[in-house]
Amino acid sequence: MPRIEIRKDESLEKALKKFKMGVRREGIIDEMKKREFYEKPSERRRKELSKAKRREQRRKTEEE
Repeated sequence: MPRIEIRKDESLEKALKKFKMGVRREGIIDEMKKREFYEKPSERRRKELSKAKRREQRRKTEEE
């Protein structure tokens, strides 16, 4: 859990914004969404392979 330092004169909205940014930076929300539903290992591998293919295609188009 991210630790947020709040000053005395800081508003609640500002502190909440800092907290949300800290949580997003640490990847807690992404991890929570990933664990929300069970994903079979075969589905996970298939998803990772498709991401790798897209990355490779992007890399090739950037080189040209």
